[in-house]
Amino acid sequence: MIDAFLDGLLLVLQWKALAFMLLGVGLGFWVGLLPGLGGATTLALMLPFIYTMQPVEAFAFLLGMHAVVATTGDITSVLFGVPGEATTAATILDGYAMTKKGEAGRALGAALGSSLVGALVGAFALALAIPIVRPLVLTFGSPELFMLAIVGLAFIASLSAQGGRGMLRGFLAGGLGLLFATVGQDPQAGVARFTLDTLYLWQGLELVPVLVGIFAIPEIIDLVVRGTSIAGDLPPGRLNKGAFEGLKDTFRHFGLTIRCSLIGTFIGIMPGLGGAVAQWMAYGHATQSARNAEERKGFGAGDVRGVLGPGAANNSKEGGSLIPTVAFGVPGSTSMAILLGGFVLLGLVPGPDMLTTHLTLTFSMVWTIVVANVITVAASFLFLNRLAKLTTVRGHMLIPVILVLVFVGSFTANNNYGDLVVTLVFGGIGYLMVVAGWPRAPFVLGLVLGKIAENYLYISVARYGAAWLSRPVVLVLLALALVVVVYPFIQSRRRGPGKGAHA
Repeated sequence: MIDAFLDGLLLVLQWKALAFMLLGVGLGFWVGLLPGLGGATTLALMLPFIYTMQPVEAFAFLLGMHAVVATTGDITSVLFGVPGEATTAATILDGYAMTKKGEAGRALGAALGSSLVGALVGAFALALAIPIVRPLVLTFGSPELFMLAIVGLAFIASLSAQGGRGMLRGFLAGGLGLLFATVGQDPQAGVARFTLDTLYLWQGLELVPVLVGIFAIPEIIDLVVRGTSIAGDLPPGRLNKGAFEGLKDTFRHFGLTIRCSLIGTFIGIMPGLGGAVAQWMAYGHATQSARNAEERKGFGAGDVRGVLGPGAANNSKEGGSLIPTVAFGVPGSTSMAILLGGFVLLGLVPGPDMLTTHLTLTFSMVWTIVVANVITVAASFLFLNRLAKLTTVRGHMLIPVILVLVFVGSFTANNNYGDLVVTLVFGGIGYLMVVAGWPRAPFVLGLVLGKIAENYLYISVARYGAAWLSRPVVLVLLALALVVVVYPFIQSRRRGPGKGAHA
């Protein structure tokens, strides 16, 4: 094992494999910055180019590209409030709020620092878990995956303001998200629901246009109304504390960063959940790390922990999702399903052979994730403070550029003009929620987890009847969900009556 681990590093550092990895990193860097294109789409586009490559070179290229997409997607989310990827939307809540306070450099540094830690934890988990992960994957059937989605929904309580009205608004927003998740075909009968007699809505609402609309459009309107730069009219000396201050935050809250990395890794291992679930569960855990009501109010208003949590989970989930893909041929995410196509093109069969005959190649994938993220973060720090200065450019000059990013990002989700309509509609909904003081995070969590929970509930009932409720892991996860819901109420009761706000 140790020899294969070291040989894997040597394979990655060969000049040809390293050159292909750097090419992939360069592509992934720009794909992450552009909203909507997505790591999965880019992987699919690049598959034809690996026909003539050796397996080590091919995976260095593909994984090098994919490993950095989430990292650089945070940059667009932090600077402009436009999600670079569907999996970087949670970073907007506090990252963009920090930017508006003139702390763009610090937010970017925190995002990159936590991303690097998350990538290292995910890669380390991949290296350790390959021989022992089979029992874990086989333990989680559809009932357990349904309960895991319920645990995620339970975090709505944490994402809402403390106090009766704030908590009620949070649960109502989450319920609205669950309602929108039912748009499309019923998984049991195939009946069209809320499709407005349009073929576009038969597959449900596409996540990217919804996220871009609900987060980006309200911020653009706010920028127009204020008539200032994104960072406002702060004195130059207060512009930003610099990227290295954000890197220090990663180590000031190192325990939180590691815990959120482990959450991301675990969600990555579970097939079908994906990065959107990982980031919101990590953000929910970050809000629970607040020691008192005053700290909790800071989330959504520019708390650096709200950047660290999703940033770490986003990258650690890549190592996690590779585990079932390599070990069993069960893709942990859409991107991993596309990567399986790469295995076929190269004549490789995921499964026992990857853990024995091709163990060195498997470990080279671990090293690719590590090296690619180290290179990306190191390169990014060279010009992060310059990027942060974009937030001082007057709004009327930036708004056209941001609008182009918004609509190009939305359209590329499906190459359908319906995506643009969805962006505008949810932009209006997002703006009304901001004006009325309703939290947007619970809405997105409900939308992301609604369809997942519905599908797994249907499979569980069809397969096990009511017996699935007595499975041990289901009971443990149910208890965890209750703890997650009750914990904010206990905190609220301890501090006595008070008011909280969380937009």
